[in-house]
Amino acid sequence: QVQFVESGGDLVQPGGSLRLSCAASGFRFSSYAMTWYRQAPGKERELVAGITRAGGMTNYADSVKGRFTISRDNAKNTVFLQMNSLKPEDTAVYYCKAEGLTYWGQGTQVSVSS
Repeated sequence: QVQFVESGGDLVQPGGSLRLSCAASGFRFSSYAMTWYRQAPGKERELVAGITRAGGMTNYADSVKGRFTISRDNAKNTVFLQMNSLKPEDTAVYYCKAEGLTYWGQGTQVSVSS
């Protein structure tokens, strides 16, 4: 059974940092590109970042480019999202997803506020 368990969300002040983790199971993790999405209240879920199977290439939404970094550890079936210089508009529930699979985890809440 495919499962994603996201963690690391918290309430932080603007300019702060967080590192999100997503532990995956139930499929061959290293065979899939991985992505992070987020959904803010009243808005559609949007793609934040993606990383290829071996981690050699990454891509980011323009709104987070230069501030967020996606990485993965295939030995631990885990994908990470390092978030720096956080802004109030980054407030959302963050989800990880394997590209090509339709499963979602419960997400982790990130709130940026003073």
